[in-house]
Amino acid sequence: MVLGTDRRVLTLALARMADALGNSFLIIVLPLYIESGQVDVTGLVGRSVLGIELTLPLLVGLVLSLFGFLNSFGQPITGRLSDRTGQRRAFVLVGLALFGVASAAYPFVSGYAAVLATRALQGLGAAFTIPATVALVNEFAADDAERGGNFGVFNTFRLVGFGFGPIVAGLVIEGGPYATPLGGLTGFNAAFAVAVLGAAVSFALVSLLIEDPERTAAAASDDLSFRVFDRSGRGAFDPVFVLGVGTLFMAVTIALFATLQDTITTRLGEGEFLFSVQFAAVVIANVLFQVPIGRASDRYGRKPFLLAGFALLAPSVALQGYVPALAPGIERAIPALDGVAGPGLMLAARLLQGVSVALVFAPALALAGDLAGEGRSGTTLSVLTTAFGLGIAIGPLASGFLVRFGFPTPFVVGGALALAGLALTYSQVEESLPGSEARRDAVPQDD
Repeated sequence: MVLGTDRRVLTLALARMADALGNSFLIIVLPLYIESGQVDVTGLVGRSVLGIELTLPLLVGLVLSLFGFLNSFGQPITGRLSDRTGQRRAFVLVGLALFGVASAAYPFVSGYAAVLATRALQGLGAAFTIPATVALVNEFAADDAERGGNFGVFNTFRLVGFGFGPIVAGLVIEGGPYATPLGGLTGFNAAFAVAVLGAAVSFALVSLLIEDPERTAAAASDDLSFRVFDRSGRGAFDPVFVLGVGTLFMAVTIALFATLQDTITTRLGEGEFLFSVQFAAVVIANVLFQVPIGRASDRYGRKPFLLAGFALLAPSVALQGYVPALAPGIERAIPALDGVAGPGLMLAARLLQGVSVALVFAPALALAGDLAGEGRSGTTLSVLTTAFGLGIAIGPLASGFLVRFGFPTPFVVGGALALAGLALTYSQVEESLPGSEARRDAVPQDD
C-alpha cells in the first residue's frame, strides 16, 4: 500500500494521468493545428452538406467530437469483450498503442480526411483503454470498503492530467520551434511528441507493473447483457442504468460552459485568463475532494453522497446563468467589489459545481462496482464511462443551441437535469454497502 492505496491502483492512476495529459494536449493543439493552415481544408470550407454550410469551426468541432462519440459508443463493446476474455491488461495496452501510434501520425498527415481518420483511431484506442482500466481499479479493491477510495485516487490523478494538459500544451506550442540533433522541431510537432510520450509512459507502467486478477471459470459465462429495467422488482429501472443516466446529466452540466466563452467574458467584463480559471475550477475542486469523498463513501455509504451531490449540482449550475444579472446589484451594494463581483461569483459557482461532481462521480463508480458480479466489471462500469463521454460530447452542442433562448437557459436546463438525477437516484438506487441502514431495510427478513 502507498498513501493508503493499493500499488496497482496507484500505477493505473499514474498511467491514466499520463494518458489523459496526452489527450487533453490534443484538445488544445488540434484546433490550432487545423486553423494554422497546416491541414488542407481546401474545397471543404463553404461547401454545403445536407443543407449545412461547412465552416472552419465546424470542421474543427467535428474532429474533436468524433473522438468522443467513437470513444463512448465503443466502450460497451470493448467492456463486454474484456469481461468475456478476462484480458483487461491486453485491452489497456492495445488502446494505448492505438492512441500513441495515432498521435505520432499527425505530423505526417496534411489532408483533413486523414486528420479525421487519425482522431477516429485515437477514439477507438480510448474505447479499448477506459472500460478495461476502470474494471481493473474495481477488481483490485480487496472489498467494498476500499472501492470508493480506489476510485477517488484514480479520478484525482486522471483529472490532474486532464486539467494541466491544456496549460502545458499552450506553453509547448508557444515555445517552439525547438532545436534537436535531427533538426528543428515545431511547437506543434513537439506537442504531438508529448502526447506520444504520455501514451508510452502509460504503456510501460501497465506492461511492467499490472497483471490481470485471477477469476473463476464461471465468471466468463455470466450474463453480460445491458439492463434498463430492474429485474428484482424493487424499482422500475436497473440501478446501474440509473447511475449511468445521472452521470450523463452531470457530464452535460460540466460541458455547458466551454461553448459560451465569448458570451461569458463579454457579459462579465473579464479576460481569457479569468475564464480559464473559472473553467478549471470544476477540475480543481474534483482533484481536492475526490479522494476524501471516495473514502468517506466507503465508511458511510454511497447513496448519501450521491444525493448530496445532485442536490448541490442543481443550484450551482443554475446560478451560473444568472451571474451577469446578479453582479451589478452586488457591486452597487458593495462598491469595493466593483468589477470583480461577476467573475468572483462565477468562480464560486464553478467551485461548488466541482464539489458536487466529486460527490457524485467516485461514489457512483464505487456503487456500480459493488453491484457488478464477478467478471462483469467491464460491462457494468462501461455504462457510467460511456455516459460520461456522451455527456461531455453533448454538453457543448446543447449550450450552443439553448443560448439562443437567453443566456440563463442552458444553465437552467442543466440544473433541471441535476434535479432529475436527484429524483431518479432517490427513488431507484439502493445503498450497496453491507451493514448500512438502507441495505438492511432492503433485505427481506424472515418472519
